[in-house]
This record gives sequence, structure tokens and C-alpha cells, in this order.
Amino acid sequence: MKKRKNIITVAIDSPAAAGAGTQAKLISKYYNLFYLDTGKIYRYIGYLKIKDKKFSYNFIKKKIDNLNLNYLKNKKLLSNEVAISASRIAKDKRIRDIVHQFQQKCAYNPPRKYKGSILDGRDIITIQVKDAMFKFFITANLQIRAKRRFNEYRQLNKKITYKEVLKSLRNRDKSDRERKYGPLKKTKDSILINTTKLSKKACFLKLKAIIDKKLNT
Repeated sequence: MKKRKNIITVAIDSPAAAGAGTQAKLISKYYNLFYLDTGKIYRYIGYLKIKDKKFSYNFIKKKIDNLNLNYLKNKKLLSNEVAISASRIAKDKRIRDIVHQFQQKCAYNPPRKYKGSILDGRDIITIQVKDAMFKFFITANLQIRAKRRFNEYRQLNKKITYKEVLKSLRNRDKSDRERKYGPLKKTKDSILINTTKLSKKACFLKLKAIIDKKLNT
């Protein structure tokens, strides 16, 4: 695969609702980086698994090869049902291989108008972009993450209780950590950022300081 030279690459891994997506968007905008929320790809496939009877590996490969990133903005992908389906899909190595090829293209050959790329997910620092210029592991305690996700669902008028969200996240954490392929784990060379007590702005400024220090040396 052809790789662009002299680009900024940022890799972020995190458990669900830790704030990684929010920070990735802020970083992408500030540094003009191409942003890919890899979890949304699995949600998209999870959604297809639920809704489309044509579901097969060849069907999924064609969908991903011709993916319009605007599809990933569909609010239907934010449901708890889709999240559970996505978590199951993510355990399938053949699905992961299909997604891996797409992610590699986004990471190493982003559109020319961008100065680089930023990807967030579960196995970005461990598998997808192992040689990223910046590698972050963003986390927060389970209760805080459940509260954040519950508030997101409330804003979307989703009928779900806090206890249901808490249970779902706990199960997803277990699934993400214990799956055979691409499990969620922090690497020695990644920087830990705990957002439990950090505001969005404070977290961004912390990440920005780390990035600026390396870029300016």
C-alpha cells in the first residue's frame, strides 16, 4: 500500500464513552487531520447485520470498499442494539481483516488536503497504526462513562435506563478486552489520559501540549 510521507499520524484507543471520539474530532480540526471513528465502521456493519438479509463477507467487503463516510453519521448507528451487534461483529477475524484494509488506507494515505490522520477505536495503537507519531490510551471510570452515554441517549430521546447503559458498557468492556483478535489494551509506548475528572477543554489542552511539544522539537 502506498503511504504518504511526512504526515502526522495519531492513534487513540479507549473503552466506550471515555471521550476519545470527542477529543479526536477536536484534534483533527485543530491540526487539519483526516478523522476516522473506527468504531462507527463496526457499528455500520452491525447495523447491516441487523437490517440486511444479504449479509455475507463479500457483501460487507463491497460495502466497505465503496463506503461513503457520511453513512457513519446516521443516528441509527447510535442505538444500544447496534452497539451490541457491533461488539459481536468485531470478534470476527474476517470482518476485522476487511475493516483493517480500509483503516490502513485512511491512516497512511489520507486525502491530500489533510496534513495527516487520526484514528480512534479499540486496536488502533496495537494493530492498525502501530507506528503512529502519537499514541494515546484514553479512559475514565465505568460510572462516569455510563453517565455520559446515558446523557447522549437522553438527548436522542432513546428509552433506556442508566442501569441498562451501565450493564451494557460493562459487558462491552469485557468483550473488548477478552476478544481473540484486536483486544483493547494499553501499550507501553502509549500515553495514558484519564478523563474522569477532566473537562473536554482541559483534556484537549493536555493532548495539544503533548503533540505541540513533539512537533516543535
